[in-house]
Amino acid sequence: MDNWDEIRTAYNVARVGTVSGAAKVLGVHHATVIRHIDALEERLGVRLFQRHARGYTPTEAGDDLLRVAQATDDQFAQLAGRIKGQGDAVSGELVVTSLGVLSHLLVPVLAAFQRAYPEIIVRYLTGDRLFRLEYGEAHVAIRAGSVPDQPDNVVQPFFTQQTSLFASEAYVAAHGKPDTVAEMSTHRFVSFDDPKSRAPFAKWLREAVPASAITFRSDDVHALRCAISGGAGIGFMSRIRAQEMGGLVEVHPPLPEWNTPLWLVTHMDLHRTTKVQTFLAFLKDHAAAWEQPC
Repeated sequence: MDNWDEIRTAYNVARVGTVSGAAKVLGVHHATVIRHIDALEERLGVRLFQRHARGYTPTEAGDDLLRVAQATDDQFAQLAGRIKGQGDAVSGELVVTSLGVLSHLLVPVLAAFQRAYPEIIVRYLTGDRLFRLEYGEAHVAIRAGSVPDQPDNVVQPFFTQQTSLFASEAYVAAHGKPDTVAEMSTHRFVSFDDPKSRAPFAKWLREAVPASAITFRSDDVHALRCAISGGAGIGFMSRIRAQEMGGLVEVHPPLPEWNTPLWLVTHMDLHRTTKVQTFLAFLKDHAAAWEQPC
């Protein structure tokens, strides 16, 4: 690629945030960095950065270009490591994405992985948006639900998260515990604010109890957990998380339709890199205990 030097320069400006910082990383004069950015923007016909007193911030177009550049730079670094006989090095950025609801499981593993490999820089990204592995937005994605079917991705089954209905010990002491589904309509429930949530257990609850029984609602899963623990009502939680929190009573054992299959997803271009394979093995080893019944 004739203009790869310019793209690599733009990538480093975005990563560091300043022209002088990128120049130091690349070992060039700051005027060269500015010239590369100006030439690339002129060639593409778009503004890639917003200039301000504190440095450079990528525009939306800049973000699109830089995601591709990051993935390409990662692949070049891995290739260089193999050529130089240094392919066993585990260093640089490791970008992992998942739903925020899994952070209590994944963050301790990521911290342990960083202790084992101190040259790793961890970026853990959460949210409902589907991060695009083909653009290098993440090295590893943990996804829930049906089998991911995006092309060029390697998908592996991870584990199945068991979900049950729980209430706090204080709630049960004050209101009792329903023995049947029919008795649930007289109780108070905690659930998602979205009345069209596609979560299987949320759909089940909407069909099992009247809407008036769902008295605490939120779009924040952490708030829902706190509400259940605080006695606001009965709600769904993974068995693993309930055991970690303590002080909760299982109101109803998990039904098969409440369980959530989780998948490990990597892009085929990065799947066999040493960094990704090392992390996947590390994660699977730590996750072996997660499927043990409470």
